[in-house]
Amino acid sequence: MHVFRPLCEADLEGLVQLARSTGGGLTTLPADQEFLESRIQDSMNAFNPRVRKPGGEYYLFGIEDLKTGQIVGTSGIGARVGGFEPWYSYQIVQERFVHEPLGADKTMQLLQLKKEHRGPSEVCSLFLRSDCRRGALGRLLSLSRFLFMAAFPERFTPTVIAEMRGFSNEEGKSPFWEAVGRHFFQNDYYAADVLSGLGEKGFIADLMPRHPLYVALLPPEAREVIGRVHRDTEAALSLLRSEGFDDLGEVDIFDAGPLVSASLASIRTIRSARKSKLQHVAMCNGAPASEKMMITNGRLDFRSCVSSILRHDDDTVSVDSDTASALNVQAGEPLWITPLR
Repeated sequence: MHVFRPLCEADLEGLVQLARSTGGGLTTLPADQEFLESRIQDSMNAFNPRVRKPGGEYYLFGIEDLKTGQIVGTSGIGARVGGFEPWYSYQIVQERFVHEPLGADKTMQLLQLKKEHRGPSEVCSLFLRSDCRRGALGRLLSLSRFLFMAAFPERFTPTVIAEMRGFSNEEGKSPFWEAVGRHFFQNDYYAADVLSGLGEKGFIADLMPRHPLYVALLPPEAREVIGRVHRDTEAALSLLRSEGFDDLGEVDIFDAGPLVSASLASIRTIRSARKSKLQHVAMCNGAPASEKMMITNGRLDFRSCVSSILRHDDDTVSVDSDTASALNVQAGEPLWITPLR
């Protein structure tokens, strides 16, 4: 069985190993032990029960294989993007050019640099080890975050965004970066993206182009990838779209990956979540169990897993002992339950 839970200090070595296995695909969690240690500490502080509104909190979760104790995946939530270090994106806007004497009327697409200091909540830092990308683990890793947000809505903004990894070719190069960013930054694409992920954003204000970029003036290979995701990100984007996320009309400043957003209340997992009470910690022999569900304890010591439940006429439920142990719950305690699909 696998359980989704907040990461703690004891998970540092496992998180470093996981970060090393990404091949550079998760720039918000580089394989830097000192940085990852501070990330875990920041996350542990974020679960302070005194938090009553979204600020700079960063919640970092992992999926633990209970048989081996290994951390096989990670995902996070930023309570609010921006703050002391602003959040940057390119907003896709349209500009109309009209000259009536010549009968000219043309609309041009351009990329306008956007800086946000009090932005929305963000789901981020999603990575699942390649040998675990089967069954329901990917959905558990991504969707459990929404159950945490449903249990503690005061900690997040009414809008949630996700920044998707942009397209890169078989050589690992971003056509958008090669056409734009490479001309303004001394570092390569990966180094610049890692710096941004580490919160070092001052270089963006100093070095980014100060004027809008007219898309028509970019080379074809760069135009074609604006708003397109990396092949390894297609499944994650599809899952978010099924949850109600839609294009925000903005892209990442480095690789032009799309930003998607949804209102917190409209997310499918949250809308379909039901609060119940645990009646028994053992399945009745021969009783028909439900289909696989996503179940969480709904507490700050958050636990979520995929398992079957047995519904009772009084709207209580029963789960098996392994599930109760994974969630750290006992009979009489509340549970949040939602379908996986």
